[in-house]
Amino acid sequence: MDKLVLILHIVACVLLILFVLLQSGKEGMGVIFGGGSSSLFGSTGAGGILVKLTTFVAVVFLCTSLGYNIITSTGGGNASRITPLLQEGSVSGPADATEDSPDDPAQP
Repeated sequence: MDKLVLILHIVACVLLILFVLLQSGKEGMGVIFGGGSSSLFGSTGAGGILVKLTTFVAVVFLCTSLGYNIITSTGGGNASRITPLLQEGSVSGPADATEDSPDDPAQP
């Protein structure tokens, strides 16, 4: 399930980038003198459909972000994934490495 949400999230990311880049920005004074009529989507710009598609993909992006976070969370509250390893004693800390060091001037 988490792989499906992750794939949908990546597709939504790419589509969102493309739809945002396809939209024309505010052209300022050039629109007043007729500079905006030669655009790909006509004189009114991309307007309706591209804005609606961008909004839809942005909502999908938000939902997949939250959904993937909920699916992959451990549900343990503040517990980390390292805590069980530390309790088992399988992780050696920096104290283990300095115990056998004969060149350490701090040790007697």
